[in-house]
Amino acid sequence: MNAITAFTVRNEAPLESADELEAMLRKIGAERYHNLHPFHRLLHGGKLNKGQVQAWALNRYYYQSTIPIKDAVVISRFRDRDIRREWRHRIEDHDGDAGAEGGIERWLKLTEGLGLDSAYVESAEGILPGTRFAVDAYVHFVRDRTPLEAIASSLTELFAPNLHEERISGMLAHYDFVNPEIMSYFKRRMEQAPRDANFALDFVRTNATTPEQREAMCNALIFKTNVLWAQLDALYHAYVDGHVPPGAFRPEPA
Repeated sequence: MNAITAFTVRNEAPLESADELEAMLRKIGAERYHNLHPFHRLLHGGKLNKGQVQAWALNRYYYQSTIPIKDAVVISRFRDRDIRREWRHRIEDHDGDAGAEGGIERWLKLTEGLGLDSAYVESAEGILPGTRFAVDAYVHFVRDRTPLEAIASSLTELFAPNLHEERISGMLAHYDFVNPEIMSYFKRRMEQAPRDANFALDFVRTNATTPEQREAMCNALIFKTNVLWAQLDALYHAYVDGHVPPGAFRPEPA
């Protein structure tokens, strides 16, 4: 088990059906999704200064830009062409296509709108060590665990639309340096995430057929919530508590 996984569901009663599995997955999301993290409460409530928001967007870019790499690894785990075709659009959603803007470009609009140099953002030079370790652990997880666990780890998308809605309304209401144009990434994901989550949920409901496999699905989702939570822990420690590590981005004084 990857070291970032700190919890399993083994003390729970065995999950005997797909419905019980789904109920447990949704319970995990309700209790562990990173919308509950104190950093997000500060971000969405207008309690951060511009430099702290810049630090969040800069570090989160590393995660966003790694998602298509992660998804390419997931695709490589399957010999079934139908699954590969279904999963492939996730890469296009982030990388874009000929004449079509992708999520990475939209995230760079956000960082540029916040006053960050795009070349610096793309270099990942200033990201926190905690960000890098957590994101890289996600890629290693989908490479090393079962293909079914790789798909289950994406199920945080079940809970993303509500977070995006809260983020859009909160940041537009509270920060005069944020405008609707630079928030386009989140608006688009409110359409994409439910489609992706529905496929992944149906896949694990159908293919996790034993209590042991269902337990593994839950632990894969817990792993992913830990990946997201660890990134925010690192941000809070560095930019709220003020312990910025050597080499990491340092905002201009507020």
